[in-house]
Amino acid sequence: MQIQFNTDSNIQGNEMLEERVNAMLEQHLGRFFPHLTLLKVHLSDSNGAKDGDYDKQCAIEARMEHEEPFAATHADEDVAKAITGACNKLKRLLDSRIEKRRGY
Repeated sequence: MQIQFNTDSNIQGNEMLEERVNAMLEQHLGRFFPHLTLLKVHLSDSNGAKDGDYDKQCAIEARMEHEEPFAATHADEDVAKAITGACNKLKRLLDSRIEKRRGY
């Protein structure tokens, strides 16, 4: 499985942040990795340098073999919470898709 990581111009996408994001993905979505071919993670800050509530957004696109891609997004007050929220939404989608594959 491959992970692609991007940020907008308002978030500095350095190696340390990428490692943190990968660790969070492993923690929250690791059990789904055998079912996935690709995860695309995009972090953005809609307010840039200005402060604001729920201005950090994480969008995660997931791809499973022989299926159309699907995504989950979450906005929150900081990047870690945005990632966690998007992961939680994606977990529910993945559970549903995997259950359908199994025919339950």
